[in-house]
Amino acid sequence: MTLRVLVYPHDLGIGGSQLNAIEIAAALQRRGHRVIVFGTPGALVQRIADLGLEFVAAPRPGRRPSPRVARALADLVVERKIDVLHGYEWPPALECILASRLQPSAVAVSTVMSMAVAPFLPKSLPLAVGTEAIAAAERAFGRSSVSLLEPPVDLTENHPGAVPAGVFGAGDDGRFTVGMVTRFAHQLKLEGILTAIDTVGALARHTAIRLVIAGDGPAREEVAARAAHVNANSGAGTVVLLGEVTDPRPVYESADVMLGMGGSALKALAFAKPLVVQGEGGYWELLTPDTLPEFLWAGWYGVGESAETGPARLEGILRQLLEDAGLRAEVGAFGLATVHGRFSVEAAALTQLAIYREALQLRVTRGQQVRHDAAALTRYARYYAGKRVRRLIGIEQTDDFNARPARVRPGSLPVTTGAGS
Repeated sequence: MTLRVLVYPHDLGIGGSQLNAIEIAAALQRRGHRVIVFGTPGALVQRIADLGLEFVAAPRPGRRPSPRVARALADLVVERKIDVLHGYEWPPALECILASRLQPSAVAVSTVMSMAVAPFLPKSLPLAVGTEAIAAAERAFGRSSVSLLEPPVDLTENHPGAVPAGVFGAGDDGRFTVGMVTRFAHQLKLEGILTAIDTVGALARHTAIRLVIAGDGPAREEVAARAAHVNANSGAGTVVLLGEVTDPRPVYESADVMLGMGGSALKALAFAKPLVVQGEGGYWELLTPDTLPEFLWAGWYGVGESAETGPARLEGILRQLLEDAGLRAEVGAFGLATVHGRFSVEAAALTQLAIYREALQLRVTRGQQVRHDAAALTRYARYYAGKRVRRLIGIEQTDDFNARPARVRPGSLPVTTGAGS
């Protein structure tokens, strides 16, 4: 049966979750389904067009969830006979739920690629998450339908030799290149970005090495200031900031080693690059056959003992890779085999299709909807009250469900989780 699907990413700036949404949508369309991408226009609108997908602009939302957006979605359900409304991350998910209540002919589903799930998403909402650990946390929280959908990679466009290596400024002179493709976010990412800048700067005083970073975001001033300081002390071109890049593949292709987390980490593997996984609290870990199980469980991210240990940890890994070309080739080949075996976008599309069909077949009753919606509304009120208090005392985090990652050990109940109680 051909499905009519509306995919609603949370943002159309450059970022992993929204790229996943668009690339899976294109894979579904290639399988004969009718797919619309809905959202606030941003840099990825061109990527949507390049993949042959239809784009419908959302109205400006204002405060989320937005009744204006929900009404626009409900109108599209009627006009385009939409079967499935698919929201990525919590604001689009709630707006898809509201639209499905206005037009019950469509079902709402959600994917959350953040490191924890908002507790106020109704427990009856079909949910896909990016790691086994988060899936375990959400099942323990009582959600009725939780699926694993690991961040996929479009292997037709991301592979060794897919694009020419990039030429990046005055430092493009044969130096060993460490690459990063990342968002400059204060939560989750900034610690690692600054550590990478400092560590490469220290190494560059004695070694021909540079760091090339593609990305932008709220922490751009802190990143730019640190990069300028390192370039002044370690030499021009030690740190190259490219800004937001719509096609970062030349960065992957040109790198000798990639640093990253989440979808960016997986794309590094598709280019057969050695991957050092970035986290928080001083966490850095080289992907090897021994460390792979950790990443398959918890995702391409980790938490170390303290931020102070990060520079020494990263420097040790980079020195090892700098000095051993055989190791670089070995772990690069292992990463390439891993991404081909488990993370293709076509496999993700089949998983997504199964989620849609199950949601259509197992619709919850009106009574169940009311009960779950009421409980979710209570949790939302509690969350919003806490958010106001945190804002008043100056400790509010702009990306709070990435700031509180789920932490679940294999075979255990949650240790801590953004799902809360």
